[in-house]
Amino acid sequence: MKRILLYITLFATLSLASCNDWLDVKPETQTDEKDMFKSVSGFKNALTACYIKLNSKNLYGLSLTITDIEFMAQHWSYQESNYRGAEDLKAFKYENDYPKTLISAIYGEMYNTIAQANIILQNMPDHKEVITNEDMRAIVEAEALTIRAFCHMEILRLFGQMPQNSDKQVSLAYAKTVSTVMIPHYSYNDFTNLILADLDAAEALFKDHDPLFTYSFQELDNFFDTKNYNVELADEFMGFRRFRFNYYAVKAIRARLYMYMGKKTEAYTAAKEIIDAVDKNGKKVLELAGAGDISSSNFALPSECILALSNYEIESNTEKLFKSDKTERIYLTEKQFNNDLFAGQSTAVNNRVQVWDRTPDNQGAIKPLLKKYNQPSSTTNTDMEVLATQKQVVPLIRLSEMYLIAIESAPTLNEANALYIPYMKARNVDASPLQQEQLMTEIIREYRREFFGEGQMFYTYKRLGIKNMLWKTDREVGEQDYIVPLPSTELNAN
Repeated sequence: MKRILLYITLFATLSLASCNDWLDVKPETQTDEKDMFKSVSGFKNALTACYIKLNSKNLYGLSLTITDIEFMAQHWSYQESNYRGAEDLKAFKYENDYPKTLISAIYGEMYNTIAQANIILQNMPDHKEVITNEDMRAIVEAEALTIRAFCHMEILRLFGQMPQNSDKQVSLAYAKTVSTVMIPHYSYNDFTNLILADLDAAEALFKDHDPLFTYSFQELDNFFDTKNYNVELADEFMGFRRFRFNYYAVKAIRARLYMYMGKKTEAYTAAKEIIDAVDKNGKKVLELAGAGDISSSNFALPSECILALSNYEIESNTEKLFKSDKTERIYLTEKQFNNDLFAGQSTAVNNRVQVWDRTPDNQGAIKPLLKKYNQPSSTTNTDMEVLATQKQVVPLIRLSEMYLIAIESAPTLNEANALYIPYMKARNVDASPLQQEQLMTEIIREYRREFFGEGQMFYTYKRLGIKNMLWKTDREVGEQDYIVPLPSTELNAN
């Protein structure tokens, strides 16, 4: 029953409308909004709506994790007749019909999610007394702030200018209110400062109020299991912290943003804070997942997720993509898998190999299929809470990314290797220390191995200004390819 906290499917009381500009998003009526925030449940429902929106197929339910953003990174092989739109994305033909429709949908739904967070934040000063529990009041506000910051960061990574050596400057809208007034646009530096300011405010609210200061991620994932866990929460809404924006997620978002901006010192500090974080008993807050998750067929590695979405529609979203008997499937060729994805590493020992299904298809060909989002058979009668917290998991930020950020930004090669060796050991690889000239090559390879099907590779290429993407053989990739054009409905043309 507690699964309802993750999957609540309401939002009838507060509908959102948009005018010509995607950014003009407001409540349908002032009465709807006023009535909604007269109760604690109104705040809960409004916040839950943000997570429902993030789980949509145009955002992290599919396009920004598994398919479209991965096509832009030149990932996946497929039968071309089934994926004309993917071919346009791989060629960066953003002006064609499929990319144009997709771009508008992503942009609109992202700002709609921001608008939903802003509705909460605008109503908090006048109605926060309805949330009598101080911890919960702080958490609701902090989550809304972090959602706003996270979504704006993702808009920056997709639609923004190159973070380094940019010839084209792009101003973007930072929405802090819900109103009919035109949302102001900001330069790259001002935009990133606004993200950091929201993260600062959220961190101050999370500090001392997040249940993660009292209980572990595992305990809060299983708070309903009173037989094996002794967790006391003022409100059940405070559980499942791994699947809600949380204190450590703020730090991880900060590390990701600093790394994207090229601020290596700040990125290293933020990433190390998470890697080294211990609880009140001196135990690591998060450990790298290894054989434990994989032996349980939890291929999205939920135990090392700092932030994830629980998406009960993930099976229906991906049902045609990773089945060998479907013509719509997406896969790697055996050459791509052995010679490219696992270049320089033995596929006999690396536990990430087990995240791929290499069973020969009906024609006897081995075309590895990703198992990251595979779901148990309905005949297994898997417990609903297990499904929600271990199987139907869409990672947004994992601890492995913090390791890669810290390895890349470490002040010395010795410090980088002090992180690289245990990182690789968790993947069941006995790695030798890297030499300086090997460092970036291996980091890029690790981003590809780690986050295949999680939507991170295009942004990695973009922040590094990579001209030669693996598997794009027709030409170099340029600045114009990395900057996704704003939809034609966006009034502020750059």
